[in-house]
Amino acid sequence: MSNPRIMVVCGFGLGSSLVLRMTLDEVLQQRRIKADTFCSDAETATGQAFDLVLTSSNLAELFADGAAPVIVISDFLSQAEVAEKVLPVLAELH
Repeated sequence: MSNPRIMVVCGFGLGSSLVLRMTLDEVLQQRRIKADTFCSDAETATGQAFDLVLTSSNLAELFADGAAPVIVISDFLSQAEVAEKVLPVLAELH
């Protein structure tokens, strides 16, 4: 399987999604996991190709009808929360 595509979504695709993406990238790098991570805004996110999406609780409903897993992150700076929620899902994708 190629690298999973992980989309990080916030309202405008700039501030908070970038913070969460940096946290995610650190978690992945520490564990030597290769993935293609990218940010998107809520408006265009559903048209993107992705294997997994990380977002806040208020945007998670945008992806309720999708086939890809959606992970809700509360603290975008918490490597522990990101690792706890993302790593098991990535393991299932492989």
